[in-house]
Amino acid sequence: MKSLVLAEKPSVARDLAKVLRCAKKQKGYIEGNDYVVTWALGHLVTLAEPHDYDEKLKYWNMNQLPMLPQPMKLKVIKNTAPQYRVVKDLLHRQDVKDIIIATDAGREGELVARWIITHAKCKKPLRRLWISSQTDTAIKEGFAALKPGKEYDNLYAAALSRAEADWLVGLNVTRALTCKFDTQLTAGRVQTPTLAMIVRREEEIQKFQPVDYWTIQADFDDYFGDWRDAKGQGRIFDKARAEAVTEKVKAGTGKITEIKKEAKSVPPPLAYDLTELQRDGNRRLGWSAQKTLSILQDLYEVHKIVSYPRTDSRYISSDIVPTLPGRLRAMNTGPYAAFIKPLLSARLNPGKRFVDNGKVSDHHAIIPTEQQLNLGALDIDEKKLYDLIARRFIAVLYPPYLYNQTTLTTVVNGEIFISKGKVVQDWGWRKVTNKAEEADEQEEDTREQSLPEQKKGREKTVRACRTRNAKTKPPARYTEATLLTAMESPGKFIADEELRESMKGSGLGTPATRAEIIEKLFGNFYIERNGKQLFPTSKGVQLIALAPENLRSPDITAEWEQRLTNISRGQMRKEAFIAGIVDVTKEMINSIKADQSQYHQDNLTKHKCPQCGKYMALVNSKQGRLLVCPDRACGFRQPEKPREQDVFKKERVDRRLLERYSGERQDFGQSLGDKLKHALEQKRPDN
Repeated sequence: MKSLVLAEKPSVARDLAKVLRCAKKQKGYIEGNDYVVTWALGHLVTLAEPHDYDEKLKYWNMNQLPMLPQPMKLKVIKNTAPQYRVVKDLLHRQDVKDIIIATDAGREGELVARWIITHAKCKKPLRRLWISSQTDTAIKEGFAALKPGKEYDNLYAAALSRAEADWLVGLNVTRALTCKFDTQLTAGRVQTPTLAMIVRREEEIQKFQPVDYWTIQADFDDYFGDWRDAKGQGRIFDKARAEAVTEKVKAGTGKITEIKKEAKSVPPPLAYDLTELQRDGNRRLGWSAQKTLSILQDLYEVHKIVSYPRTDSRYISSDIVPTLPGRLRAMNTGPYAAFIKPLLSARLNPGKRFVDNGKVSDHHAIIPTEQQLNLGALDIDEKKLYDLIARRFIAVLYPPYLYNQTTLTTVVNGEIFISKGKVVQDWGWRKVTNKAEEADEQEEDTREQSLPEQKKGREKTVRACRTRNAKTKPPARYTEATLLTAMESPGKFIADEELRESMKGSGLGTPATRAEIIEKLFGNFYIERNGKQLFPTSKGVQLIALAPENLRSPDITAEWEQRLTNISRGQMRKEAFIAGIVDVTKEMINSIKADQSQYHQDNLTKHKCPQCGKYMALVNSKQGRLLVCPDRACGFRQPEKPREQDVFKKERVDRRLLERYSGERQDFGQSLGDKLKHALEQKRPDN
């Protein structure tokens, strides 16, 4: 008898098969003496569509809403049906005694496997493989410690609850908005409140009225001081008062009334979880959250040099501590060797800033694995992302950054001036990061300086006094980095204090889904990007005005995420959660039906859709400006201007062309052969 191992992807299945000594390759699976390893292709089974319940629901009609099928059914995804049939046959094979679920170790991975097993009506015993890296060692250890499948029943219940809730809310509200306002509009429990935050921020910026303020700085010859009032504030919003203070201290004599010396210690930053890594990917590398996740997934699955990506923890558990030297030795090469050497020469003793069992849920922080690092096997982007992870991992194991800070208080004719200076004692972890990551604890206009030794009571002559005029600034537009922060901690957008407290550690969506949500906002033309800044489009602004009020706020999503967490912990039943979702869905549909608002298609062009004849809308996308048919049933899209046929195609250029055309001059003064050669060298044959 054999065990059937169900992986999420073919690449992972091959890794598992190698460790389990399964070498006989078949169509859709790999077999060995004790195991049969097969795979999904992502989801093979999904929730049934509305028309699967009733043929009439193929046609969108407001009178048919809300759609509330109970119980909800499953269906095989058409595109991957052949692989589903392979897996189903294996599940029911007579020599298969049990099933080992080896899909991604998380909520969505559990759903991938359970839907397949449920739809196939397989009742065989289940066991669960739960690992945080794809190395051979981790796989062997995981199979030696398989858990009973029933231990993950609550996780499956939470995943199923999430999927059914998104179906009920998303499909009903999307159909209702589209039918009511006769244009393509979509909504969802995560994407809509996320979009609402961007729209709200834009409204704040547009309404913002800048106000003049003044700051004052005095030059005491060997140091400078920044003016502060009795409350420690450095801005003066009254020009006359600023001028009066300047006149009062100009050419005056002050006295040092206080010298405060403090030894400061800045601990290393926490290790990465997915959201923090996506933030740094956007801040430092200019990447989208989706690009960071995609490259990270390759580092995990293909190269096996980092641990499980979709984690919300920034700590490791105590059982990982003995593996730290091995992880350091595996990455002890290239730019990291000099930093790793002192760590390996002493006994590692990471503290609670890195090791905390209570703060590790399903997976620990993203850290390097014990797989030997081969930098030459990584492409440029993979090296950049691995460098962030590697340096952060090393930095966490380094001592604090130490410096002495001196604060002088100089009083001139009753006016207070503050001066701050810093002397570094030990760079500690900052030697590794190549970047100061300490929090800015000072006001923006109090700059650090090199302070000479001073004595309390010493008189100081004011050599010069400068007044600077500036204006208050509106809140900054979201970038993907700051939007991820807001999605992770939406508490300040939640009015209810008790709910706001309960949301700590939760958020809008999960680390695994936030990048996808942001991409959906781009794909539906609700937001645009200018540089790193995110702007709502007219369509996005109008959608938030038209969407049900309780769906615009993060309150409802925050509440749902908390309940989903409770379901996964066995503290709430799925049935109670879905009953609440049904009630909310009914309320939302009724509010849309009663709405008397109008949607204004303000980006229509004179171009007619070649398929249905309606005027097309002009939108900005990541691929450039597009013409999009606003009719939901059509949805045709094309570039604003049809692209001319490129001279150099993306297919590989035959080297013989270089020899054939080399030296043949064209009218534009450069040989075609030279152009082909340049394209090959740049690895951009489409340019």
